[in-house]
Amino acid sequence: MPPERRSRTKPEQRTGSRPNRKIQMKPDRKAGAGPGGPPRKAAYSSQRKPPAGPRAAAAAITIAAAEESRLRELNRQTLEEDKPAVERCLEELVFGDVADNEDALLRRLRGPRVQVQDDSGDSEVENEAKDNFPPQKKPVWVDEEDEDEEMVDMMNNRFRKDMMKNASENKLSKNELQKRLKEEFQHAMGGVPAWVETNKRKTSSDDESEEDEDDLLQRTGNFISTSTSLPKGILKMKNCLHANAERPTTARISSVQFHPCAQVVMVAALDNSVSLFQVDGKTNPKIQSIYLEKFPIFKARFSANGEEVLATSTHSKVLYVYDMLAGKLIPVHQVRGLKEKIVRNFEVSSDGSFLLINGVAGYFHLLSMKTKELISSMKVNGRIAASTFSSDSKKVYASSADGEVYVWDVNSRKCLNRFVDEGSLYGLSIATSRNGQYVACGSNCGVVNIYSQDSCLQETNPKPIKAIMNLVTGVSSLTFNPTSEILAMASEKMKEAVRLVHLPSCTVFSNFPVFKQKNISLAHTMDFSPRSGYFALGNEKGRALLYRLHHYSDF
Repeated sequence: MPPERRSRTKPEQRTGSRPNRKIQMKPDRKAGAGPGGPPRKAAYSSQRKPPAGPRAAAAAITIAAAEESRLRELNRQTLEEDKPAVERCLEELVFGDVADNEDALLRRLRGPRVQVQDDSGDSEVENEAKDNFPPQKKPVWVDEEDEDEEMVDMMNNRFRKDMMKNASENKLSKNELQKRLKEEFQHAMGGVPAWVETNKRKTSSDDESEEDEDDLLQRTGNFISTSTSLPKGILKMKNCLHANAERPTTARISSVQFHPCAQVVMVAALDNSVSLFQVDGKTNPKIQSIYLEKFPIFKARFSANGEEVLATSTHSKVLYVYDMLAGKLIPVHQVRGLKEKIVRNFEVSSDGSFLLINGVAGYFHLLSMKTKELISSMKVNGRIAASTFSSDSKKVYASSADGEVYVWDVNSRKCLNRFVDEGSLYGLSIATSRNGQYVACGSNCGVVNIYSQDSCLQETNPKPIKAIMNLVTGVSSLTFNPTSEILAMASEKMKEAVRLVHLPSCTVFSNFPVFKQKNISLAHTMDFSPRSGYFALGNEKGRALLYRLHHYSDF
């Protein structure tokens, strides 16, 4: 310790201890007897003033704090005597000269604190201690341009242009654009989604969110059943790039189908090719193409698990099976027991167990999907026009050329029911909904009858729920979307002969085809994607048209 500081601190220690002794002696002299004199009488207790409650407590706290500070100072001075001079100089450089006030060093290390509102129960000393903290700093400079609202151009963007309500809204602020996007989303979803309300409920009360679980996790059932949120009348949709734009062809598209698990679409044509494309609505990149020599594709389908592709030709009895995992093309030249000269139309069951092949003279054949072996053959009166499996793969619906529909049990291979399609003279197509509710039958006169599956199993002359008469030529293709809310029907005999029917109202969407598009031409095949809301349509000009339905997509 430097001599100047040692000489300055030691007298303070001596002078600091003596006044305390004098203070302690004075009360004894006043209370006891003086030297040689009588003892003084103590004052009566009634003459003493009672201490003030809050003020006395505050004074006691102040005295205790001062005593604690004094003891801390004595302890610090004792420790500093043993420190080398170099260490003390280093501490002064780092922490500053805080020898007289240690609290200032603590406040500097803690940093600035934001003042909080004083509680009514705090004492005056605690409030004074809180006031010692420095207030929160204000910003030195504020940019005025940050406060100005940035305008967004609505005309140069095709997606924003559709959200304009009038010509004057060529520019909108970010807040107005956000509100407009919110309105479009709610309009497309048919209102505020249930998960939004659930999140609001959860944030409002944490205790209730822990007790009440999400409604989706508390019940089981068919979550892709009919939804009342799809509005009828106008279907909001967007025209996307052709699915086969990276591999164009001039041959007629014979089959279009989406993969059951992946975001992939298969396009088969009469040019002997089967191509796979990844669907994104913008570029639709090609994944792979398979060329079958001298084999014009009549129909191609995915297996139920999506691991195989099956294809038939227009003039051959060979069934090609392409194993997508192994990358092998396996031709099935002959099925034992199958005496058909040409194999064209076929169906795959939804459970992946069976393969149904339509033959001649009213025969249709049930094959094992795993071994491709014949299980049984069934027959209807007249010529078989179309057939399909039920949603549970336990029944087969077969439409004959005589206008009758046969219902067969797959396990027993027995005919469960036979009914007449009302008003039909010649059946062409048939389809069942995936929720097991509807059966649609198309005839050569352009009429599509929609039946209840229960009535088809019990009645011989069931009345259709609705007869759709928007087509005037033979209905060659029928398909339901995965949620059974839309029925697509098409005729290959007339251009633009494609309609989408809303279920359960059984009314046709008035805005499709969009603006009477001429590129639809003659439609031969169509399909809905299982999840993302895409709709594909293959025509005679070699184009696989692709649309995205706003109601089912994540816009």
